[in-house]
Amino acid sequence: MTGSTATTGGAGAPAPAEGRAPEGTNGKGPGFMAGPAGRLLGLVVALGLLCIVGAVTAPERFVDIDNVLTILRLAAVIGVVSVGMTFVIIGGGIDLSVGALVALSSVWATTLATQQMAEDVHWIVMVITAIAVGAGAGLVNGVVIAYGRLVAFIATLAMLAAARGLAEIIANRRTQIVQNDGFLDFFGGDVLGIPGLVIIWALVSVAGWILLNRTTFGRHTFAVGGNAEAARLAGIRVQWHTLKLYVLSGVTCGIAAVMLMARTTTGSSTHGTLLELEVIAAVVIGGTLLTGGRGTIVGTVLGVLIFTTLENVFTLNNLSSSVQAVAQGVIIVLAVLLQMRLAEGQGFGRRSRSGESSFGPRGAAAGAVAGGSSDAG
Repeated sequence: MTGSTATTGGAGAPAPAEGRAPEGTNGKGPGFMAGPAGRLLGLVVALGLLCIVGAVTAPERFVDIDNVLTILRLAAVIGVVSVGMTFVIIGGGIDLSVGALVALSSVWATTLATQQMAEDVHWIVMVITAIAVGAGAGLVNGVVIAYGRLVAFIATLAMLAAARGLAEIIANRRTQIVQNDGFLDFFGGDVLGIPGLVIIWALVSVAGWILLNRTTFGRHTFAVGGNAEAARLAGIRVQWHTLKLYVLSGVTCGIAAVMLMARTTTGSSTHGTLLELEVIAAVVIGGTLLTGGRGTIVGTVLGVLIFTTLENVFTLNNLSSSVQAVAQGVIIVLAVLLQMRLAEGQGFGRRSRSGESSFGPRGAAAGAVAGGSSDAG
């Protein structure tokens, strides 16, 4: 596919050259903080300030190495699901079913039949089962959204209810205990003092970064999220790509289910309750644009760490869960408002002669198709 395919006017116009101010800004760029490096620096500063607050308010407990490892363990499950969610949101979608898919995958992988097969063959059977269930549910989401043309919010909301209900039916509303010692030893152990769950999160994040920033799949994701119609005219199979995004999200849910099974030694229909809220919040805090077309894996990782560290600071200071919920809501609103302000600074609202935005996610769609990304970071 050549760059000329994506330069057919309107939304298909290529993004401005790097380092060049967009037309209509009197030569003044959006500023350092509106760029990818500025946003990531802001997240690092925010995380640093949170750590300072934790060290001041709970000096002995917060800086303890066991507490740091606890934060990382809690962040690992959210972080793995957030990688998949980042792809979905950059691609212009949303997935509200991730928590229910984690529960369904954990229950299916810990049934007596599955665990007996794992005893007879190998514990890897439980891992494959969890990932396959997550991928299968993600496939259903993708088919309904991409080919059934149902709004992603409604489709994944329906999957949330259905998957949670199916998990309760399979488990008969009971907690299923993981009895395979090999499984627990492998995923529950440490490597050089680093918890295995944290290592899994790191590997998934690195794989996600490579997929998003160094492959055609990633460029197509930016293009579809920036402007699906321009991407279609440029030759991308938008429906097929959307389906793959939801399957990817389901796979990360299956991996997270395995991690939860190892951490809690159980499979339960209550796993992942409200996980979708935490994941979406972390992704948004990390700078991924809810309207699609912009986001980074590094930003998502920092967002997860900020969100988890904040919860830890609240817990160490004996603040109630109600206060934590209020704070989380306020942070989400502030993060979205900040995104909107930065988006305005980058000219997202400016219209070209053809009526389409000529800069930002929509105008950058063709640039992503032609070989770049609208904001790979």
